Amino acid sequence: MPSILSISALEKHYKSGLTALGGVDLEVERGEIFALLGPNGAGKTTLISIVCGTVTKTSGTVLVNGRDIEKDFRATRTTIGLVPQEIAIDIFATVWATVNFSRGLFGRAPDPVYIEQLLRDLSLWEKRNSKIIELSGGMKRRVMIAKALSHEPELLFLDEPTAGVDVNLRRDMWAMVRKLRDKGVTIVLTTHYIEEAQEMADRVGVIDKGRIRLVEKTAALMQQLGKRRLTLMLKRPMATIPAELAEWPLELQAEGNQLVYTFKADAEGTGIPALLRRLGELDIDFKDLDTERSSLEDIFVSLVERT
Repeated sequence: MPSILSISALEKHYKSGLTALGGVDLEVERGEIFALLGPNGAGKTTLISIVCGTVTKTSGTVLVNGRDIEKDFRATRTTIGLVPQEIAIDIFATVWATVNFSRGLFGRAPDPVYIEQLLRDLSLWEKRNSKIIELSGGMKRRVMIAKALSHEPELLFLDEPTAGVDVNLRRDMWAMVRKLRDKGVTIVLTTHYIEEAQEMADRVGVIDKGRIRLVEKTAALMQQLGKRRLTLMLKRPMATIPAELAEWPLELQAEGNQLVYTFKADAEGTGIPALLRRLGELDIDFKDLDTERSSLEDIFVSLVERT
């Protein structure tokens, strides 16, 4: 199945000399949830803005459904929905009028049944006749999401959609994302809540300094780059690690009361049984142990620091 979004050699340079994007290649598969992760200033918003037609690219090619976003702007734009970081809506219009007007902008025929269900899914139905100025910040964010979905897009961009919003909205937001994916909508999101990307995304892309550093299935990324950590709570604190344990990458923590062993999650042999035997031979006793796997955030930080 062809990609719904195909980006090749995409660059964006500003007159100031800033390079926001420096040769981005990216394929987003139809029907997936794709998380784009990167630090502030990495180029996430610039990339999304170019695809959505609000920023002009310097060079490169962007295809949506096989159509060039510049040559077939109207056709491609009607298939895209965007929830930007900033809230930008007419504060004196009602919720119902705002969402309906947005649907009409994309040439869609009126569909009050669809709009009603959309507002209900976002807990906005009771506020449909309220003016935007009367709403809380969280409710205004819900209206932005409703606007982006009003014309039933095939490709939805969510640029930091849950940043600074309440827990209830975040829960509703992700429930709707799952429903949309089940209906065949492709979702591309940027987020600072890396645990959400880990839970929701089919694939993860890491962008830094305007370049894509890695694209991988979330589960495979965790398996390939993730690490596991064994922490032994010692009965007696240690000042230094004995030379007899040099073959294991060990670290003392908690003022010598914890011995930590870090190893690759996908390693065939962890070395733990041999380590525990050696500790017994050296009369190093422990009262408890704990194991944990590195998170997507740990992997992301290590990738960015490496580049």
